[in-house]
Amino acid sequence: MTYTCHQNLVAAGTFYRVIQSDRFGDAVAVSETLVRLVETVTAYILVGLFAVGVFDLGLVILELTLSGRITEASEVVDLIDTALLLLIIVEIYQTLVAYIQKNEPKLVVRTVIYAGVIAMVRKIIVFQTGDYASATDALVVASSYTLILVGLGALLFVNYRVSWEKEETTGTENGGGDTG
Repeated sequence: MTYTCHQNLVAAGTFYRVIQSDRFGDAVAVSETLVRLVETVTAYILVGLFAVGVFDLGLVILELTLSGRITEASEVVDLIDTALLLLIIVEIYQTLVAYIQKNEPKLVVRTVIYAGVIAMVRKIIVFQTGDYASATDALVVASSYTLILVGLGALLFVNYRVSWEKEETTGTENGGGDTG
């Protein structure tokens, strides 16, 4: 079916009237409210996960202390792994909150970078060459972790550099209200 120029203009005009109508605006407002509700529920779920994780970590520390295994290297690494996982949950929560509050994009990006750095540090801490079939496989994984960590560090530097330049040009502290 071929449309003429006139038919295309009529269709575009009809579409424009629909999106300008109050009913369309009301529908968009409802969808925005639903999205914000889902975002808020997700934030509360993350808070719940964090609380359960901290409680569980406390129980594990108590159990390891009572059994005398608290000083074993593998147990300490597992505790650090769990603590870093909890920090990742906190960073994801902060990212979500920054997004919900419509903070500056550089703040959201910085929080995402922090979560990535914590995740990579977690991977590096629990890294054991014995988990891989060969030394070459372990070297490839270790090199990948290093490359990702260096890349995240570079992104973080660029993000801070942009904040510093903004401070210099606007005269604001912390890049205009940045707390992170």
